[in-house]
Amino acid sequence: MKMWFFSCPSCFLIFIFHVGLLYGSLAGETLQLNDDVLGLIVFKSTLLDPNSKLLSWNEDDNSPCAWEFIKCNPMNGRVSELNLNGLSLSGKIGRGLEKLQSLQVLSLSNNNFTGPISPELALLTNLENLNLSQNGLSGNIPPSISKITSLQFLDLSQNSLSGPVSDTMFDNCGNSLRYLSLSGNFLEGAFPTTVSKCNNLNHLNVSRNHLSGDPGFSGGLWGLTRLRTLDLSHNELSELVPVGISVLHQLKELLLQGNQFSGKLPSDIGYCPHLNKLDLSENLFTGAIPESVQKLNALSFLSLSNNMINGDFPQWISNMSSLEYLDFSGNSIEGTLPDSIGDLKMLKYLSLSGNKLSGKIPKSMVYCTSLSTIRLKENALTGSIPEGLFGIGLEEADFSRNELSGSIPPGSGKFFESLQVLDLSGNNLTGNIPAEVGLFSKLRYLNLSWNNFQSRLPPEVGYFQNLTVLDLRYSALVGSIPGDICDSGSLGILQLDGNSFTGPIPDEIGNCSSLYLLSLSHNNLSGSIPRSLSMLRKLKILKLEYNQLSGEIPQDLGKLENLLAVNISYNRLVGRLPLGNIFQNLDQSSLEGNLGICSPLLKGPCKMNVPKPLVLDPYAYGNQMGGQNRGDETSRSNSKRFKHHRFLSISSIVAISAAALIAVGVMVIALLNASVRRKIAFVDNALESMCSSSSKSGSLATGKLVLLDSKSSPDWTNTSLESVLNKACEIGEGVFGTVYKAPLGGEGRLVAIKKLVTSKILQYPEDFDREVRVLAKARHQNLISLRGYYWTPQLQLLVSDYAPEGSLQAKLHERPSSSPPLSWSTRFKIVLGTAKGLAHLHHAFRPAIIHYNIKPSNILLDENLNPKISDFGLARLVTKLDKHMISNRFQSALGYVAPELACQSLRVNEKCDVYGFGMLILEIVTGRRPIEYCEDNVLILNDHVRVLLEQGNVLDCVDPTLDTYPEEEVLPVLKLALVCTSQIPSSRPSMAEVVQILQVIKTPVPQRMEAY
Repeated sequence: MKMWFFSCPSCFLIFIFHVGLLYGSLAGETLQLNDDVLGLIVFKSTLLDPNSKLLSWNEDDNSPCAWEFIKCNPMNGRVSELNLNGLSLSGKIGRGLEKLQSLQVLSLSNNNFTGPISPELALLTNLENLNLSQNGLSGNIPPSISKITSLQFLDLSQNSLSGPVSDTMFDNCGNSLRYLSLSGNFLEGAFPTTVSKCNNLNHLNVSRNHLSGDPGFSGGLWGLTRLRTLDLSHNELSELVPVGISVLHQLKELLLQGNQFSGKLPSDIGYCPHLNKLDLSENLFTGAIPESVQKLNALSFLSLSNNMINGDFPQWISNMSSLEYLDFSGNSIEGTLPDSIGDLKMLKYLSLSGNKLSGKIPKSMVYCTSLSTIRLKENALTGSIPEGLFGIGLEEADFSRNELSGSIPPGSGKFFESLQVLDLSGNNLTGNIPAEVGLFSKLRYLNLSWNNFQSRLPPEVGYFQNLTVLDLRYSALVGSIPGDICDSGSLGILQLDGNSFTGPIPDEIGNCSSLYLLSLSHNNLSGSIPRSLSMLRKLKILKLEYNQLSGEIPQDLGKLENLLAVNISYNRLVGRLPLGNIFQNLDQSSLEGNLGICSPLLKGPCKMNVPKPLVLDPYAYGNQMGGQNRGDETSRSNSKRFKHHRFLSISSIVAISAAALIAVGVMVIALLNASVRRKIAFVDNALESMCSSSSKSGSLATGKLVLLDSKSSPDWTNTSLESVLNKACEIGEGVFGTVYKAPLGGEGRLVAIKKLVTSKILQYPEDFDREVRVLAKARHQNLISLRGYYWTPQLQLLVSDYAPEGSLQAKLHERPSSSPPLSWSTRFKIVLGTAKGLAHLHHAFRPAIIHYNIKPSNILLDENLNPKISDFGLARLVTKLDKHMISNRFQSALGYVAPELACQSLRVNEKCDVYGFGMLILEIVTGRRPIEYCEDNVLILNDHVRVLLEQGNVLDCVDPTLDTYPEEEVLPVLKLALVCTSQIPSSRPSMAEVVQILQVIKTPVPQRMEAY
């Protein structure tokens, strides 16, 4: 017996706990004081307490009232409050707590509790405050909570709770419940109208879930006349918002943003006299802003942004004197801004961007002395910027993409101390850039591009202390570039393209230690490229094209390991290129138009500044010795070819070795391919047998279908499940399983169902559930959303969205002749969207989610041909990647597997996905498969493109079905693909960098209006 106690302490405590339950009921009130001790010790025994916060909890004590985080009722000595907020506790909320029969407050928020909410909490009949927020609780909300009739405060927010909210949950709330928050979970379906029984409810927050349909305004919510806060934001709610909101006389906050509400705004919304915050943004509201809104005298926050609201800008806006935040951006509001807008003395944030406003910026706006942010971009505003507007303490001012004229108004000391963002781009501003711009002590972003200043850049521009972005493109600037432009050392982006700058690039440019984008193209710069550029270790993009730069390119630039894109075309440069990965991969368009750069891609002479390159191998650089031994051209060429055979460089040896290794790899893959075909044939026959005859299939245990964000939860029995799979039919197959298409429940919504390879999938439902929920949290517009799963020991299914336009594989290689090919704009959209989806997986999660199998069949397309990445993170569901699965992966993603995985032990990281993405780019641009078997050779796509790039004929590889395409986009995209498929993983960029580069590539050509 003693050994049993020592081997299982928690079992011993639970045993004592049950004895205590029996003995306490017989021994009377005196020994019942020990019930609280026993209950808390049993509760503690199931927890992990890494910081020993519960060290004072001692089972030898007669009372827990002296323990930390415990409060007792002085009248009876029983525990009345248990508050363990933010103690980093983990485990499940187990047994023991129900023994605390006098407990009124139970708060376990901001910990790491997992598992379901225990139904036994309903035994705490005196509980008034229950806070389990900010944990990892999962499963449904137990309906038994409705039995706690004394409950006043219930907070289950920021967990992973799922399923619908039970209709019976509010049956007994009566006059007790005042605060309810279920936000930040995976709740689904319609919110029950029975909430109207909670007569005294003050605060209702169900935001950031997957609730859908009609929320039942008139049927339930409008009946909660004591509501002060109603937050339904960021769900999938739809339907109209009917008139009747005025019955909520006590309402202070109404938050409906991020849904699909449509129709006109309720006309009686202005009859909620206490309304302080109103957010209806990111919906589908139409029509004009109701005039009753002006009656909301207490309103401080008003956002109607990103709807389809039209009509004139309300001239009565000044009546809302309490406004501090006003956002009407992203609508179709017309008209002019009233002069009375200056009466909004308390206004701090004003955003009217993306509308159709016209006229001048009212001068009275200078009286909005509390204003810190003003955004008026993308309208049709005219006239000049009011002078006094730069005299108040603005932190952000964005007037870009209007029709403003005149000069930049002078600022005041207060303005210099506060301003952080200034964007005046895309206007018709003229005159000098004020010298006092250098006095902005906090300015981080300055964009004056696409104006007509016709002035010099003031030397004070180098005084900035915190500037990270300086954009002065196409602003008619003249003179030289100030040498101290980077004295602060914080500048990350410097864009001076399309001006009339003259003189040399200052040597002090090397002080820009944080610079990662330097663009000086389309100017009249002269002199040599300064060697100090090699000090910019973070530099990724360098654009110097269309200038008058001369001399040789500094060889030290080849040491810039982060450099991803370079253009030095149309200058007066000569000599050899730096020995560096990026410079050796530059194509003809990045080099052409110079006097004599030594490159096999260029025609014409190769000029060297040094007369006798004594320290150079005369046979190492091809035509770099063109100035000597000008004998017969044919004889010289033959001599060079002979000597190249005799004296192989190290790079040549490496290239030959790599080619041999690739050839061996292709032979191995071919042998594996034959074996895999036989296995696939066997699997096909087995699946066909399963789908065609359910009577022959083995009996499966009834499983659990968990839907994370669906409106219905069909009960999938063996028969119905087999019926679903049969109806769907197989639509695809991969390493991790077979995919079917099926309608979900009775609503007819199509979903994709992946039947996983059972033998290697996690075999414990808790582990499987945890990993699936991690993947389900990966929500992004370019990722296929995981909607749920089905689990039995014999069968595991994943339920996800169905993509109506099929896969990119089908669009590229299985297109019927009657269907038009993908246009370049669509292909670029697919490339950029896929990059954004992968960047989200790599950078938004720790540890990062690795896709493991990037290829066109895993890039699905929605009805608008937007890319949706599927099958991401499935390696998390596999217990062990055995040799069979690895070989299958190589076969299914032939050409997409990073070389370090093929040649070494398995090491999955983000750079493996980058390699696959690079191959995907090449396939999208060329329309060819990554490996193609010809009659007498094997074509490896990235090697093929790289050779064409070196020969200056890279456009020959572009998909011939593309009738037209912009070379200024196709060329850098191909170069980016080759960088992504570098043999050295560390040379590949991150996906965040890839997205950044693609967005730079998409920057329009230098024509003013095309910039928008």
